[in-house]
Amino acid sequence: MSKPATALHTVTEHSPPARVRLLDRRNAHADPDDERRALVAGLFAAPAVISPKYFYDDIGCTLFEAICSLPEYYPTRTERAILTTHRDSIVQAVGTGRQFVDLGAGDCAKAALLLPALHARRYVAVDIAEAAIGPALSRLTPVFPRVEFMGVVTDFSRRLDLGGAIDAGPVTFFYPGSSIGNFTPDEALSLLRRVRDLCGPESGLLIGVDTKKDKARLDAAYNDTLGVTAAFNLNVLNHVNVLADCDFKPAGFAHVAFYEPIKGRVEMHLESRHLQRVRVGGRERVFVEGERIHTENSYKYHPGEFADLLASAGFTELRVWQDDAGDFAVFYAS
Repeated sequence: MSKPATALHTVTEHSPPARVRLLDRRNAHADPDDERRALVAGLFAAPAVISPKYFYDDIGCTLFEAICSLPEYYPTRTERAILTTHRDSIVQAVGTGRQFVDLGAGDCAKAALLLPALHARRYVAVDIAEAAIGPALSRLTPVFPRVEFMGVVTDFSRRLDLGGAIDAGPVTFFYPGSSIGNFTPDEALSLLRRVRDLCGPESGLLIGVDTKKDKARLDAAYNDTLGVTAAFNLNVLNHVNVLADCDFKPAGFAHVAFYEPIKGRVEMHLESRHLQRVRVGGRERVFVEGERIHTENSYKYHPGEFADLLASAGFTELRVWQDDAGDFAVFYAS
């Protein structure tokens, strides 16, 4: 699980403080009607698919924050421990006084671990969900009065358009949470190349990556005993109902998640509990019992595999930090 972004999103108003500049780039390069048509086409496909970028309505954001605190879901706490334990070494590699661009910022909590030592002159929170970054920036601004804060609401999976939020000076891109795993390796390479193209002198990418490990451990991380991940997965149907003129009943579907070791990814699906007819984009879509809607992939990488991906994207200098168990890796690439 991780946080991408999109032009289609329903939120309540979350106004940041006056000294924070918030740029909404959701419709800058995407037609909402095209997005809806693509969403409907995915639901009529065989197998049906919903992009994970639709997880993040207001309820989805809240559920995702809860997932990050679950005992089974090790990535968040493990990455946090790496950033804390190796903070001095990371800051030495990254450098201080730069612009800091947080991709998929969410509640900005991981960036807050580094900001005191980085002495960033500008912090740019980039996310799918204005509902997340508005309140987060409101919390951070009084804590760091010398930092210029900006927020960009955009689908950076399609185009890394920051709308003039950064200047020509050195910049550190920060992409935590193993969110890169939501992309296929080819898609990940394309995104990494776009980041590399924005990196001038003394710039780079600090990125978190979940590593390949025992299937039982990964299965448990996406099937918590409290059912929070199941609720998160099912809630995407509520969001789709709003966005694409659908009448899905989440109770008619079951959460399914498992690690596929050959493909090196965790897959999440919604499985129809019975034969049902659903209105999708004004038309009828029949789901038979056992039919699945594919909602997410989360690719895992051995550190060497991801280092090769970074090198293919054009990064030449790499540093990596891991926890003692090797469950997670944080790379700095420049």
